[in-house]
Amino acid sequence: MAAPKASVLGAAKAREVSLEASVFAADVKAHLVHETVRAEMNAARAATRGGKNRALVQGGRSKPWRQKGTGRARAGTTRAPQWTGGGMAFPPNNRNFEVKVNRKARRAALRGALSSHAGKGTLALVDGAAFGDAPSTRKAAELLEGFSERPTLVVATEDEETLVKSFRNLERVLVTVPAELEVAGVVWARSLLVSEAALPLVLARAGAGAATNGEEAAE
Repeated sequence: MAAPKASVLGAAKAREVSLEASVFAADVKAHLVHETVRAEMNAARAATRGGKNRALVQGGRSKPWRQKGTGRARAGTTRAPQWTGGGMAFPPNNRNFEVKVNRKARRAALRGALSSHAGKGTLALVDGAAFGDAPSTRKAAELLEGFSERPTLVVATEDEETLVKSFRNLERVLVTVPAELEVAGVVWARSLLVSEAALPLVLARAGAGAATNGEEAAE
């Protein structure tokens, strides 16, 4: 399979770079992408919703009225769920939304999402040296305007501070580092920019070496 190519934005001279075929020309497995995105979104849930059961609410320690002779139904406490201010019968507490996805499947999903961008021509590289020592949001906006539509995901290393500061204030642009790159973000973006310094780290996160050794065949 021929290796896909991506243009380098911000370079002094227009050029293209050949991409790793095992990562950027892989098969797009929709079911793996769906499972991985679902798992990542579930992992981001705070799971802070909760309620008090009858043991946690205050009051109701004594019997509200005597057992017989009142004509009313017997009651032992006002903490019961049928009482106003009482505890919940089955309160949602400490719910775990985690969905397990194997590492091989997660890597295959990331390779599929990256390959989708490479195949549609919405993937490009960014020359981090183009921004010099001072960040420039105007220059970043010019690069995006001539490339593709937003929303855009920009992947850069933590050391590329000027590049990160140049893109992070733009509307509908998300900047992340390779260690935090997720399939959900790649799927969300309509265009993907990767700095040349971050490209090897993205390849490692997508399991470039494992894919070459037949990881996809084992799934």
